[in-house]
Amino acid sequence: MDAKIEENPYLCQHNQQIMQISPATLRFVEEHLHADVRALALQASKYPEVDMAMAVTQIAGRQIAEVKVPSWYRVQGLIYPKHLSMEQCSSEATALYKASLMDGESFADLTGGFGIDCSIISSHFKRTHYVERQKELCELAAHNFSLLGLDIKVHHRDGVDFLKNMEPVDCLFLDPARRDGQGGKTVAISDCEPDVSILESLLVEKARMVMIKLSPMLDLSLALNTLKHVSEVHVVSVNNECKELLLMLDACHQGEVKIHTANIGTSRECQHFSFTLNKEHDAVCRIASQWGTYLYEPNASILKAGAYKVLTEVFPVQKLHINSHLYTSDDYLPAFPGRRFKIEGVSGFGKKELKTMLEGVEKANLTVRNFPSSVADLRKRLKLKEGGAIYLFATTGPDERKVLVKCVKS
Repeated sequence: MDAKIEENPYLCQHNQQIMQISPATLRFVEEHLHADVRALALQASKYPEVDMAMAVTQIAGRQIAEVKVPSWYRVQGLIYPKHLSMEQCSSEATALYKASLMDGESFADLTGGFGIDCSIISSHFKRTHYVERQKELCELAAHNFSLLGLDIKVHHRDGVDFLKNMEPVDCLFLDPARRDGQGGKTVAISDCEPDVSILESLLVEKARMVMIKLSPMLDLSLALNTLKHVSEVHVVSVNNECKELLLMLDACHQGEVKIHTANIGTSRECQHFSFTLNKEHDAVCRIASQWGTYLYEPNASILKAGAYKVLTEVFPVQKLHINSHLYTSDDYLPAFPGRRFKIEGVSGFGKKELKTMLEGVEKANLTVRNFPSSVADLRKRLKLKEGGAIYLFATTGPDERKVLVKCVKS
């Protein structure tokens, strides 16, 4: 099955065809999959029959894919792009999560990139369109989709131009790029390219469901105030690191926006928690009067979404302090969506108190919540190495006292 690229003659792009990798270069890649690519790049003269630039790009790509996209890593012959595209592409875990939210007859990805999202989401549709304005990425996608047995039509087009002229589909997906090339914080949708606030009416006209992937650095409240047709928000983390902010647009939606948080673990298990901003606003937060037996830290998606007070209504926990975002209970709650610990001790920051609680502790995992020092400064002060089975939380307790909580995982 050969994927074909639909060209746009009005785009001024180079006509470089996908590079064919020689058998010698392919063998070299397979033999050095776990080698240091920086060291290999300096050894090109030792392997005159090998296209070292291509080999290094493919080895680096395979190394990233082994972690981010394991199902692709196992397929020989796939061609990987330059390092930046690999770093920026979605992981298989987040792509599978997105795919679980969409289905229908027809689907279009207007910002195709390396094609991870498009390829995985396509399994939920009969017809899929991949759109990308970079010629080289289109060629890579066409090559890789064919090897993966995917019937996806590849369009070398600008996504906005394609959107204006396309036939309606069931679902649309786009992943706007941040305009700040220096890596600065992006807080508004207008800071992204394309600006979906300008395109919103056209997007919901062309599809019954639109998914917009945004950086987790974006201000969620600002996004909800900017767009009119948001029906759902999904805040997605992987191994407790916030990765994506997904906005679902639906022209027919009425009522409150449901916010879903998901934290995907190493074994693909997922912690889910859902709420609305009104529920959070109206919730009466239960503040602890004393320390319980267990300590809970909400996962990164919940902290990003701002579900602070409502947790004390859904779970039998109490918040340590209104600004600490740590919770406690007497009974163990395995369903709490976050990290769970058993408290072994609580200490103030007097020398004698600290010495007693930390006796025999040489290393620990340190977290700071609502506390005036940084982790680095506090670790230096406590003279502790990083790691081990002990977890320390520096925070403000129920009585406004600055404390250090010693825990082990439950």
